[in-house]
Amino acid sequence: MVELLLYLAKSLVNKPEEVQVKEIKREKSITLELVVNSNDFGRIIGKEGRTIKAIRNIINAVSVKQEKKVIVELVE
Repeated sequence: MVELLLYLAKSLVNKPEEVQVKEIKREKSITLELVVNSNDFGRIIGKEGRTIKAIRNIINAVSVKQEKKVIVELVE
């Protein structure tokens, strides 16, 4: 899922070399912290948060097989 999130984020931003994802595993969940350049925040969030919601929906659809909840956080 980290690779999928990296691919999605790098496709959207102007500076793909600065995209990072940190995975934090817990018992029943996984948190993916997405870090992008401050100028690319708007591209990831999108109008009214539609882009980040779509990214979260895609990641959650993939996570069903792992039977764990996956949380995508956008970190400043």
